[in-house]
Amino acid sequence: MIITVWRHGEAEHAIPDEQRELTGNGMDDIGFGCHQFASHLKALNLPAPEAVFSSAVLRARQTADIVAGAFTHARVSETASLAPGASVQDVDVMVTRWAETAASDAHLLLVSHQPLVSLLLDYWTGEPGRVAALSPGGLATVELATVGPGQASLQFWCLPPEYGVGM
Repeated sequence: MIITVWRHGEAEHAIPDEQRELTGNGMDDIGFGCHQFASHLKALNLPAPEAVFSSAVLRARQTADIVAGAFTHARVSETASLAPGASVQDVDVMVTRWAETAASDAHLLLVSHQPLVSLLLDYWTGEPGRVAALSPGGLATVELATVGPGQASLQFWCLPPEYGVGM
């Protein structure tokens, strides 16, 4: 299975935190990132995401909606497993449940927050720091043999504004 971990785009400063919206720059980054992401997937012969799971926090939902708009066949769902304060184990349970009904080559895209996005990549690859800490709008794609620690191989990662490939 392919999993992309995408940190929400740049957000405005607001209180309460849950109501922070994407900035214009954040929306532009995610839109351009979708274009670059699609190109990277095609170059590596990887499938497009078929499902997008997101934190319910506004900036994450907005990011997920932009991504889903670029991949129109992808369905969007909110999950508490990706909320601020969620754990790697919460995500493991959610991904395991999703994988039980998905094809083995399915692509799941997760939109969440720091530090969870970086913790997931460290956990799944078994190589802390292999992927640079994801800045707002950053993403990384892994191939996960089975859900668990050290079971993923890094395919690529990208950071805005250029979204050039890192490996």
